[in-house]
Amino acid sequence: MKITKYEHACFTVEHEGKLLIVDPGAFTTSLTAPENVVAVVVTHEHSDHFDVAALGAIIAHNPDAIIVAHSDITRQFGDATLPYHSVAAGDAYDVASFHLEFFGGSHATIHPAMPAVSNLGVMINDKVFYPGDSFVLPNKPVDTLALPVAAPWLKISEAIDYVMAVKPRLAFPTHDAVLSDIGKSMPDRMIPSFSEQEGTTYKRLSTLASIEI
Repeated sequence: MKITKYEHACFTVEHEGKLLIVDPGAFTTSLTAPENVVAVVVTHEHSDHFDVAALGAIIAHNPDAIIVAHSDITRQFGDATLPYHSVAAGDAYDVASFHLEFFGGSHATIHPAMPAVSNLGVMINDKVFYPGDSFVLPNKPVDTLALPVAAPWLKISEAIDYVMAVKPRLAFPTHDAVLSDIGKSMPDRMIPSFSEQEGTTYKRLSTLASIEI
């Protein structure tokens, strides 16, 4: 499989010539409508992960693709005619060469006064895990972890504890459009000294960079 990183929380996974897109939100500007998309996973409804216009462009270019998301998201499509499959925590869904499993159910707390929203972590082909905006544990081995490193809902100590708990072979930082280039150097400096204790390689992927796993 090949992972390609885009801005903020968006990445793609390519397998057997087919493409899965995760969280093409409003903070992601480098993602054009690619070819061979079979599915789009949206972890939750915040606009940096969920952009109806972006989803519409992807589906227009890939009419056989399907959006996989919680019903709290799919009910917001309104007049947009978008194909979808609703999932919840504990569900699994297969599309083309991708096996998807969903975990968690709730977004991490930003502030107690702010309404909670649904959030699903996703495991892709028993290998790649992304928790969305949460630190949900999949409670199964993870080869490659998309690790949130900056957000209104997290501290760097929590990201460190999380990667040490998951113990993936490889972790790459995501959810980091809120950081400047200098700011991105902070998790890149702090996290490896801890993750390496658990045998995890931490590797930053620049925008449009790819890695084979």
